[in-house]
Amino acid sequence: MPKVNRVSTSSVPRPSESAAPSGPLRRPGLPRITRRGIPEGALPALALFVAVRFAGVLAVILMNAVRGHPLLKTLAHSWDSRWYLHIAAQGYGHKIWITPQGDVQSDWAFFPLYPWLIRALTTVLPFTPGQAALLVAWIAAGVAAYGVYVIGHHLYGRGVATALVALWAALPHSVELTIAYTESLFAALAVWSLYCVLKGRWLWAGALAALAGLSRPSGFAIAVAVALAAGYEALRQRGRVPVSLWAGAVLAPLGWLGYVLWVGSRIGDMLGGYFKVQSAWDSRFDFGAGSVRFLKALLLYGGGVVYPAALMIVVIGVLLFALLCLERAPLVLVVFAGVLVLLVVGGSGSFSSKPRFLLPAFPLLIPMARALARSWRHRPAHAVVVYGALTVVSLLFGAYVTAVAHSPL
Repeated sequence: MPKVNRVSTSSVPRPSESAAPSGPLRRPGLPRITRRGIPEGALPALALFVAVRFAGVLAVILMNAVRGHPLLKTLAHSWDSRWYLHIAAQGYGHKIWITPQGDVQSDWAFFPLYPWLIRALTTVLPFTPGQAALLVAWIAAGVAAYGVYVIGHHLYGRGVATALVALWAALPHSVELTIAYTESLFAALAVWSLYCVLKGRWLWAGALAALAGLSRPSGFAIAVAVALAAGYEALRQRGRVPVSLWAGAVLAPLGWLGYVLWVGSRIGDMLGGYFKVQSAWDSRFDFGAGSVRFLKALLLYGGGVVYPAALMIVVIGVLLFALLCLERAPLVLVVFAGVLVLLVVGGSGSFSSKPRFLLPAFPLLIPMARALARSWRHRPAHAVVVYGALTVVSLLFGAYVTAVAHSPL
């Protein structure tokens, strides 16, 4: 009989021994899904998110107790929260604030979806407006975190997805995911709109983007991301795309555009009225002139803790965006994060508020999440120390900016 050459199975690389993918274009296989349709590892990641953010809430409550404040005051009644609660109770056109410079700030600057949800909850449940506002924010934060995990799992697998959620929970400014603000609601809608784009569910993507556009002025970012992704897909397919793609692209900006036009009609300037309202709040796109003035004032006069920290967060966000571009991440994620970074850097307004405008830009964390996941595989103790330090900084900074500092959130 002819001699048969035998090959040892140990010399054949198994799938688990192959090199880690460098980007979504070379990701390994399809993610594993549990019987209930939940991506593998989602529950531990969400438990970590809840634990970190719950610790953040406790830190704020403890800081309020130390300072003799009502325990939940800064969670439900901080800065913009009071405007949203007033809109939920009274509707629009009933509250203004005249600044020392004589500018008239009105409640029309605030988008309507969040106060609508607060009012709906207080109508059907025995909640105060503050309690309803916190419930909406907390539920939305959990939904957003799950969406972040699903996107990370879809593109890179379980390890990176877990690291992505963990980092998002431990951002220095992530306390604003759990106070009565719109960041968590906007993030939830935007994240799932992005996921629908990645899965080719264009109608859902457009509908969720339209709702996101009703929640915050930065809803413009998700509308641009969905529309550009649809246009790119149409070019890639040479126009042979389903009608749902075009329908989703048309739907995406309708929420944001509808509210802007409604405000314009109320003050007699259909196209420019909303932007006049925002200007009274010193909120406009000035191509970075306001950021330059802030940087000059910070260098000349200093700014305590909050303003230097805000500058550092924004600078790191810009650097992370550059790294995201090098990661060859999907276009829709790059555009979404890029528009938010552009609005932060190029917009005027209080610099202490700018970090929270970057909160929904979770794709910026993808390079860090991949690095943390690699560290966990090879040096888990190092990864635990690094993440523990980030979490401690997040808890302390979050409690400080909400319960101690007087800078606008």
